[in-house]
Amino acid sequence: MLNRRGALAAFVTGVLGSLATQRAEAAVQPSKAALADPTEIITLWPNGAPGGEGVTVEEQIVDRTTPGGPRDRAQVHTRKPTLAVFRPKTPNGAAVMLIPGGGYERVVLDKEGYETARRLNESGYTCFVLFYRMPGDGWTAGGDAPLQDAQRAIRLIRSKASAMGFSPDRVAIMGFSAGGHLAANLTVRFDAPTYDPIDAVDQMPAKPSLSALVYPVISLDPSIAHAGSRKQLLTRDASPERALALSPEKQVREGLSPVFLLHAADDKTVPVENALVMFSALKAKAVPTELHVFEEGGHGFGLRFTPDKPVAAWPSLFEAFAKRHGI
Repeated sequence: MLNRRGALAAFVTGVLGSLATQRAEAAVQPSKAALADPTEIITLWPNGAPGGEGVTVEEQIVDRTTPGGPRDRAQVHTRKPTLAVFRPKTPNGAAVMLIPGGGYERVVLDKEGYETARRLNESGYTCFVLFYRMPGDGWTAGGDAPLQDAQRAIRLIRSKASAMGFSPDRVAIMGFSAGGHLAANLTVRFDAPTYDPIDAVDQMPAKPSLSALVYPVISLDPSIAHAGSRKQLLTRDASPERALALSPEKQVREGLSPVFLLHAADDKTVPVENALVMFSALKAKAVPTELHVFEEGGHGFGLRFTPDKPVAAWPSLFEAFAKRHGI
């Protein structure tokens, strides 16, 4: 009898332990529904992206997820630029266009796109993840092909503001790594005539209401540049003049929108000097700016590589900066 009771107790304990483990895992892991890919997609160019006559690459999604690891996908050779829409349960009246990184060779979907969009949705931001073209894929505009997409995208977002419950005057952008370069490029060259208008949307302003640059590629100065991004941006034209035009810190002027900068001092991929030179350039022109440099974090931390590190505070720091500037 004692053996039976002992076996029964062990069985019950095992079952309860298993249930507790399952509950704990469920508490920290979002449901499959919460992680579902967005179904609301906005196409940027209704008749195809400009300057694609010589483009032969094929667009595809590459799944780089490791067994047991978080979802990790990237889109390579974007042919049809789009915006993936993430709507919050309770809109706060502002929107954020997210520009993931990928060294200007790919667009990272999950880490810097979908995950960040879901996090900002929790604070009420309507989010749009931009899938932009690569400058080395044969587009006529070369290094300006991604900027064409970013300009068109923010104009499209503003055109949908009333219907989607946010103000067209409260549209921020947030770029990561090479996407940080694109965000910085849009910040300083929002009014550059990179393409011919195609419809009424192109009458909307392309100036961001606020910009967040997260471990951004900035300068094309070889001494601090991210070599891969520099190579891709200058594929069609590697002249010193072109490198200067595509170095956002050299294009800073008065009257730009506020800029939030974030970097880790131990970033071995994109040197922290990129954020430092951008901060100095903005400050010199009296552009409202805030810079956070963390001792640890490395490169590409996004949200998933921040637990137990001070850099985990960055989303709250961004939101505080944005709210101070009305976003």
